[in-house]
Amino acid sequence: MIESAYRQQSDIQRSKLQTLILAPGASARLNTKYKAWHYKASGFFNDRDSATLHPVDILPRLNGNHHSNKQVNYLPNMSFPYKQVLLVGATSGIGAAMADKLVGNGVKVVAVGRRQERLDAFVKKHGSSKAASVRFDITNRAGLDDFVKRVVDEFPDLDCVFINSGIQSQIKLSEPSSVDLDAFREEINVNFLSVVDMSVKFLPRLQEKAIPTSLIITGTHLALIPAVTLPAYSASKAALHAFVYSLRQQLQGSSTKIVEIWPPLVQSQSSNVLFLISWTILTTPPAELHDYMGKEKGRSMGMPVDAFTNETYKQLVSGTEHILVGSVGLEEPFLQLVKARQEQSDDLSKFLLSHP
Repeated sequence: MIESAYRQQSDIQRSKLQTLILAPGASARLNTKYKAWHYKASGFFNDRDSATLHPVDILPRLNGNHHSNKQVNYLPNMSFPYKQVLLVGATSGIGAAMADKLVGNGVKVVAVGRRQERLDAFVKKHGSSKAASVRFDITNRAGLDDFVKRVVDEFPDLDCVFINSGIQSQIKLSEPSSVDLDAFREEINVNFLSVVDMSVKFLPRLQEKAIPTSLIITGTHLALIPAVTLPAYSASKAALHAFVYSLRQQLQGSSTKIVEIWPPLVQSQSSNVLFLISWTILTTPPAELHDYMGKEKGRSMGMPVDAFTNETYKQLVSGTEHILVGSVGLEEPFLQLVKARQEQSDDLSKFLLSHP
């Protein structure tokens, strides 16, 4: 039925349909059979049923609001809409997993990281026709302009920037004399300020293109539910979420899509090394962005990385703007909280943008 309605639309409407049909925000009618993923710290999760969509739910949305976090299937033969992605933090953890996933689906990935040997290994693994690399430290603010210029000059077909950066450490605020304020600020810098810097510098380059472009940023569920033993990390990611949301709202109608990904606890399929902490605190600052090593008792926890990349890629293809995979604690209350906050934020956004 969806396919029939899809074929009846004009080329412009079909383009909008591909972009908006499953993007964040639909009404409850979009999902009559939805059963969300249910991830727990044990690492077990349930398959979710395919959502059922009727054209009456889809077609009126072509020119309307489309903010929702429902996870639904996308139309057959739809593919990732961007051909060349700059992926910051592509040499380890979930960044490396997403880089492999994108390359495997025909996307050229320009990997960015701090370790040259990992960058070289990535290009060698996939071949220079499918992968490239640029060494850069996201915290190098003084060198950012030169980095952006180099990337744009060397890769003129770049149409997507994917920033996947983050470090975290436990901080005992109850023992203020033990708090390393320099380390605290560095965590804020890596997780928030550096991402803002890079986003703002690349946005004009993306917006000047005559084709759809995207800025994708990896956040975390802890932006909403703070982990009290990770105060710097939680605060920085909360700030990042506010920035991403504000950016998306201010760029409504732009050809540049702003996407945020909230991953769950993710483990390596091969070594059970944790890639990203969602609610269990196991790490100290890693040597590489989003390259987390858990304690022995935590290594079997989390969602398999293949399951994470498959679900995330599916939602990227579908056009979802706020990608939620998993939850903090019980899923239903968490999703209700996300929805309530989204609705309140949207109301305030509409008011503020209508009264400049």
